[in-house]
Amino acid sequence: MTSKKITLTALRKALRQVAEKERVPVLMRFFKTGKGEYGYGDVFLGVTVPNSRKVAKQFAALSFPDLETLLHSKFHEERLVALLILVKKFARADESTKKQIYQFYLAETKWINNWDLVDLSAEYIIGEYLLSHPAENGGILAELAVSPNLWERRIAVLSTFAFIKAGRAEETMRIAEMLLSDKHDLIHKAVGWMLREVGKRVSKEEEKKFLDAHAHRMPRTMLRYAIEHFPESVRRKYLSMKAARASN
Repeated sequence: MTSKKITLTALRKALRQVAEKERVPVLMRFFKTGKGEYGYGDVFLGVTVPNSRKVAKQFAALSFPDLETLLHSKFHEERLVALLILVKKFARADESTKKQIYQFYLAETKWINNWDLVDLSAEYIIGEYLLSHPAENGGILAELAVSPNLWERRIAVLSTFAFIKAGRAEETMRIAEMLLSDKHDLIHKAVGWMLREVGKRVSKEEEKKFLDAHAHRMPRTMLRYAIEHFPESVRRKYLSMKAARASN
């Protein structure tokens, strides 16, 4: 594709060419778009994630103003493609552009408003930037973790995946502890997932140390996600700690 065709109009046309309208009702149910649900009001074209990735690859040179417009779209897949392009740009950017993308992402969290949008972007932009620029952390993950915005809280914990992959657990543990009392199932799942990844990629002992201290007050979904890879006897131990607390 020539640079002449790297336009917002061309991108939107390309997305619609691979849209499968029959998928829309399924996606609306899957991403909980009903009244009172976390994805209420989201609108879908019916594009699969693999096809969204293909479009993002084709239009990776899209300008920042066009990316901002795309990220503000009512269509879920357009916002996803905007984020996938930002991830690609960040990976090959110089330090100045990385900072620009990082700051842009933090300023636009209003539009990063479903779990897949967070999960496919937060670690690769926020996490990677903070991993390389620890002096600029300034408590940003902790700030996001106490946000009233569900998606900012999920960004906080998913961003720590970059640290986990670098062999570091402390960032995840800190944010996980802050989110132990969170009321939302999507945060329970995210925290449990990241704790499980700590055990898998960094240290099972580190994960066990956290569970020994907190399993009794972890939400059940969070705990079950966290202990999924342990032997059954160990899983029973932590579940019994939770049960004992509940019975008191």
